[in-house]
Amino acid sequence: MNKKPQTYRSNGKLLLTAEYAVLDGANALAIPTKYGQSLNVVANHSHVINWKSYDELDKVWFEDVYAIKNTSTLHVTSVLNNDISKRLIAILKAAQKLNPEFLASNQGYDVTTHQDFNRLWGLGTSSTLINNIANWANVDAYQLLEQTFGGSGYDIACAQNDSAITFQLHTEPSPLVNTVNFKPNFKQQLYFVYLNQKQNSRDGISAYKTLAKISPSIISDLNAITAAMVACQSLSEFQSLMVQHETIISNLIEQKPIKTQLFSDFDGAIKSLGAWGGDFILVASQNNPSDYFTDKGFETVISYLDMVLK
Repeated sequence: MNKKPQTYRSNGKLLLTAEYAVLDGANALAIPTKYGQSLNVVANHSHVINWKSYDELDKVWFEDVYAIKNTSTLHVTSVLNNDISKRLIAILKAAQKLNPEFLASNQGYDVTTHQDFNRLWGLGTSSTLINNIANWANVDAYQLLEQTFGGSGYDIACAQNDSAITFQLHTEPSPLVNTVNFKPNFKQQLYFVYLNQKQNSRDGISAYKTLAKISPSIISDLNAITAAMVACQSLSEFQSLMVQHETIISNLIEQKPIKTQLFSDFDGAIKSLGAWGGDFILVASQNNPSDYFTDKGFETVISYLDMVLK
């Protein structure tokens, strides 16, 4: 038995443009983060998977023991049998369905995961796990995502790439993913602020789909903003693009922009990221805005240079 550990690591993610509309084919700009999650796998002599997940403080936040039995289909039972355990079982079964050789020998494993960011930040707890398990199981991560959590898959693309990307769904089986040279010379004036609540992206997507206000012309406008942001070398122009984008999405989902709701007196541009209402916002400001947001109770302010992988 090979007890040499297998280690996989995936990057976290932030979606800078085309939130919601990426599901309908808009070209999105996304960035992998320095924050991410690793998966370490060591074979053991048992027929169980001993699973432990560690948080950014190196404390165990989840652990369980899974008995595995591979008959005609993979059978996995959990000691805890809670919602997290059930979700993990579903992921393992989906991976085995995509690759029947995965967990086929009833071999046991000691599995540990380590994430270096707060799970509430929405930087990709699920997507980094999916990509790591896909690498372990030798399956396509996009297919594994589709059979488990769902979503556009831009977060998987970020997990797999070490620089900024554009991401677009189209008629082919795999999305169009291109690395881009997004290195604005004003990156020192960009910040990410956590809004103190994790947004359930599935709820936001559901509301977006119910309204069904997307159109080819809106997608074209968002594509133009994405391209302009990638090429932009002026802070003032970038701020203008942020405002234009916020206006479009605000109309699409019938919600006021976050700056209008919470930060109307802020001297700079603010853009929601991902599903509106939680997680991080992008802030473009001539001066460091940390004091402004801290005074309003938002203490997690991370500079672009500290957040973005490259």
